[in-house]
Amino acid sequence: MDIWTKNKRSDVMSKIGSKNTKPEILLRKELFKNGFRYRVNDKRLPGKPDIILKKYNLIIMVNGCFWHYHKNCPEGRIPDTNKLYWKDKLLSNRRRDKKNIYLLKKLGWKTMVFWECEIEKSLHKVLIKIIKKMKKSLKDSD
Repeated sequence: MDIWTKNKRSDVMSKIGSKNTKPEILLRKELFKNGFRYRVNDKRLPGKPDIILKKYNLIIMVNGCFWHYHKNCPEGRIPDTNKLYWKDKLLSNRRRDKKNIYLLKKLGWKTMVFWECEIEKSLHKVLIKIIKKMKKSLKDSD
């Protein structure tokens, strides 16, 4: 049973933003602090990627565990109320993510996906993975 009315729940959920989330900002600050420059949410690219590192031909997607239905994560679950709606919505988000990654790769971009819980738990490890991918990207372009 939900603690809020249907209208209140709808109002709360509608105010959740899709850009500049806490995990995105944490990762962007860390990248900037380490000297990496990037673009964010470029509308010309499929899915308006969260972070674009053009120099490295690399796109980083930062997925919220709930909204992108992160399996094996406590936050990546279907709510108890209105299960059918949420299951369809969250699976649709996953399909859209998969399609956008496919389109980005087709355009020649390398992609990385990080989960909200992964960034919050170990930002340093995430940064190391990104730097390794950047180095490989530079090596591949030589």
